[in-house]
Amino acid sequence: MTNELLLQALRQVKYPGYNRDIVSFGLVKNATLEDGVARVTLHLTGGNRQAAEQISADVERALGQVAGVKQAQVEVGFSAASGGPAAGGFSPQRAPGIRRVVAVASGKGGVGKSTVSVNLACALRHLGAAVGLLDCDIYGPSIPLMMGVRGKPTVNEAEKLVPVSGHGVKLMSMGFLIDDDAPVIWRGPMIMKTIQQFISDVDWGQLDYLLVDLPPGTGDAQLSLCQTVPLDGGVIVTTPQEASLGVVRKGIAMFEKVNVPILGIVENMSYFEAPGGHRVEIFGHGGGRAEAERRGIPFLGEIPIFVEIREGGDAGMPVTAISPEKPASQAFAKIAESLRQKLG
Repeated sequence: MTNELLLQALRQVKYPGYNRDIVSFGLVKNATLEDGVARVTLHLTGGNRQAAEQISADVERALGQVAGVKQAQVEVGFSAASGGPAAGGFSPQRAPGIRRVVAVASGKGGVGKSTVSVNLACALRHLGAAVGLLDCDIYGPSIPLMMGVRGKPTVNEAEKLVPVSGHGVKLMSMGFLIDDDAPVIWRGPMIMKTIQQFISDVDWGQLDYLLVDLPPGTGDAQLSLCQTVPLDGGVIVTTPQEASLGVVRKGIAMFEKVNVPILGIVENMSYFEAPGGHRVEIFGHGGGRAEAERRGIPFLGEIPIFVEIREGGDAGMPVTAISPEKPASQAFAKIAESLRQKLG
């Protein structure tokens, strides 16, 4: 129990420049407490002495808050490999030039996660930010259709893929690399490698935000992203009914386990306003807000059912890019502004 208390304290220590803690990165090799002396052994990948000094100081400070600890002794070892902190054989690296990376996720399909991703990206672009959108749904990429882009990415002199652009947003998707309607029949390791390459082998340039549209569930794609790039936060998309919320809770738990901050919940398809102003709550209403309050997570807003949202997605003309003044666009604009305030 005492050693577990030490680990709880060490989970408060972040690797410099990352949002993940040193325990989840697998850097803590040993932590014991005997006669009031806490001994911690760390193993870092690479030779970043400055990071080691900062981590050691943060560890001593964190352990000083644990009842019964009178003294902390921190031993740091290094391996010969280069790169940042390693966990499970991966080395998460912050992509050069990208200030914030935000994952948009859901526990199940059919909740409009890609629709939210596309319109949030365009709404952030409308606010003046430099934005990229990465489609991590390898089996069912939908970003090319919804953004109205059919081009192929080129390769620059550094042998990196150059993202295609749509509505002022830089885009990358498996849909740009395969023929239309061609299935992707891959096993997990190939999915994981592809997602890593979408981060490290793509010339994203300078971005304020990179939004990542995750596939539904909590499988290889989600794990690969969390292990490849330090995420600044995750946005959970749900619909109001309990059938959706029950699975969304698993998505929340996944982010919590990999120490990714949850920026908030978005309730999509919240209600429909019929002609004459009559409001119809097709899937119920308020489930997203209630779940956010129950879990102590910010509620970012609700997206009503607007015909313009569906038409824009099918035509490759997102409503937030084409008609930012419409009520449908304003719903996304409010969420985009909230995210900008949270992330800076």
